[in-house]
Amino acid sequence: MSIRSALLLTRAPGAAFVVMGLYWGVFAAHVPVFRDRLGVEDATFGLLLLGSSIGLIPTMWLAPLFDRALRRAALPVAAGLLALAWITPALATAPLAFAVGMIGVGVASGLCDVVMNARVSQIEAQSGRSLMNANHGLFSLAYGIAALASGVTREAGLPMLTVFGGVGVMTLLFLPLLSRAPAPAAVPEEGGAARLPLWPVVLCGIIVMIAFLSEATVESWSALHIERTLGGGAAQGALGPALLGVTMTLGRFGGQALAERLSETAVIRMAALVSAIGISVAAMAPVPMVAYLGFAVTGLGISVIGPMGLALAGRMVAAHQRAQAIARVAVIAFCAFLIAPVLMGGLSQALGLRAAFGAVALLLLMILPPVMALRRRAADPGAVPA
Repeated sequence: MSIRSALLLTRAPGAAFVVMGLYWGVFAAHVPVFRDRLGVEDATFGLLLLGSSIGLIPTMWLAPLFDRALRRAALPVAAGLLALAWITPALATAPLAFAVGMIGVGVASGLCDVVMNARVSQIEAQSGRSLMNANHGLFSLAYGIAALASGVTREAGLPMLTVFGGVGVMTLLFLPLLSRAPAPAAVPEEGGAARLPLWPVVLCGIIVMIAFLSEATVESWSALHIERTLGGGAAQGALGPALLGVTMTLGRFGGQALAERLSETAVIRMAALVSAIGISVAAMAPVPMVAYLGFAVTGLGISVIGPMGLALAGRMVAAHQRAQAIARVAVIAFCAFLIAPVLMGGLSQALGLRAAFGAVALLLLMILPPVMALRRRAADPGAVPA
């Protein structure tokens, strides 16, 4: 019941989570199509994909200005820009055009991501409920459904542009609902120039970054660990990242009920310990079946850390600073997707994949000190703005 009521309460920004999940799910399922059409090697294709990060990270820094300028219109405009941005990569046949298109996708995704999370944080403050997990679970669910549906459309021979166009039509249908999201809080005349508190934002950013880094390592390296370290086949290897996606969706919806009974800091502490245990089990697994168990437990744990870290950042600042705080946390957090390939690649080459996953388990335990510092701040009535 708490999940249903949470989704009803946040149905306007929740629609943006659905739109975002649909687009990225369709893209993930069509990656082989993109690569074949561009006619590039894997390494070159990987570099082209960095275009989305190039557009995403700086845009997140500027997204609060976009939010304050457009106010209630910010969310539907951001969703509309996302629909337009996907047209270029969907049509691109040359690597340069694809890279430019992905930069545009990164820009639109950055705007939409910051605004939709800020709106959920705002509704959390108004309602006194924890709502972030349910909405991130909605993203994971939409992503998974879109990826599976795209697999079916690919088998049926449906052109990729038609599939992206279908999601574009759905986005247009969502625009009236998106426009109902609350406007951002106005900057008060007195104290309007107050600076964003640095350390709570940095600590929340570190927490979410470690969660994203752990997620990225399991998504990208779990199949290789099962196949190369444990001697599994290709189908067995594919189950590693698949289990992560399934358990993260379940974890976020389950975490919604948990977060309504416990504080954000308590949920993050438990989730960090659970995910560290899970990835340690996967690292030491003697056979693929044990690794599956470890990766599934990891997914359950890390699924709630990111949403709870963003929710905590929203609670640590004044109402008019939420979009800015979430944007800064997101900029720090998304650096994980630049760090993860270098970290895992270097460690696995030097020490092996077991040691590399063991290092990720230690990183997850490093979440505990900043969480304890934030817990003390949250417990101090004078430290957190009303």
